[in-house]
Amino acid sequence: MNFFQILSEIEKTDPEVFERFDSRRRVFKHMTGFGKKMTAAALPLAMGSIFNKAYGQTTSAPSIPDVLNFALKLEYLEAYFYNIGLQGDGTIGNNTTSAAQTSLRGKMSAQNVAALLKIRTDENNHVNFLTDALKKAGATPITAPMVSQFDFTGGKGNGNGPFADVFSNPATFLAVAQSLEDTGVRAYKGGAPYLASNDDILTAALNIHSVEARHAARLRAMRRAGAMSTAPATVAAGTDPTTSPKSWISGQDGGGASPAQTAAIYGAGNAPAYTPAGITFPAEDNVTQGGVNLQSTLASLNFPASAFSEAFDEPLPVPTVLTIASTFTVTGSTFFA
Repeated sequence: MNFFQILSEIEKTDPEVFERFDSRRRVFKHMTGFGKKMTAAALPLAMGSIFNKAYGQTTSAPSIPDVLNFALKLEYLEAYFYNIGLQGDGTIGNNTTSAAQTSLRGKMSAQNVAALLKIRTDENNHVNFLTDALKKAGATPITAPMVSQFDFTGGKGNGNGPFADVFSNPATFLAVAQSLEDTGVRAYKGGAPYLASNDDILTAALNIHSVEARHAARLRAMRRAGAMSTAPATVAAGTDPTTSPKSWISGQDGGGASPAQTAAIYGAGNAPAYTPAGITFPAEDNVTQGGVNLQSTLASLNFPASAFSEAFDEPLPVPTVLTIASTFTVTGSTFFA
């Protein structure tokens, strides 16, 4: 098999092939190392991996500005949530009274309040960062939504949904916060493939992804120990995630904080038609990574069965995330459409 002849023939058909994923010089530099590292039998697999970047998506795949604006929508959702619940200082998304915020903060330990205010600051900074990134890329950021588009009780506008006491009951507040952060973690991972053509933006998005994951873990620790606790986790982990959740996702998290509303956060996603080849969206209880069933392959190590899913976060596709996020919008809102 003459690999360079194959490249030449592909270039005749598609003169822009190299611009799709790299400069011509860098592509051939990468190619020259393959002969030293792989057998002829492995070459077709290598080709598939290399050209997946160029041909793995259809023209309907989201662009970098699309993905950044999608992320910005989620960051607005989170920022509004914390701004409404915790502190009203003129920031975006505040439509509650300072008395109500003071009352909610008073039902949690000073340590937990400090952590939540730090999370709040992070989410507002994420909004500002993504807005600036879009502008610097020559794109138009979405307009900041009206706070009236959101109903964090899950009542679609009636303010009396399954999380009706979200801004007065710290347990409900933490449960919703965890749900939002868990969604963000999977959403950023699902959007990463569409940012791969820009290293700087991909790096920034992955940095936000890791922060969202730390938020989620900290919130689980708060729920596990109790809102008034000054310790990260004083209650032994149990099987009921609403009473003593682990600080990480285990399996499908028992459906989450309120399974009727949150189970989709931990379930599988349906891959859109534009999804790059080889990318799937399994549920959080997935135990197969890189085509290897870790649970069966490593059975001799006697790890707990849950360990193999707990060690990995799974991505979610854009449509699934939008459906989940719309749980907290009012009827008629098109913000997550």
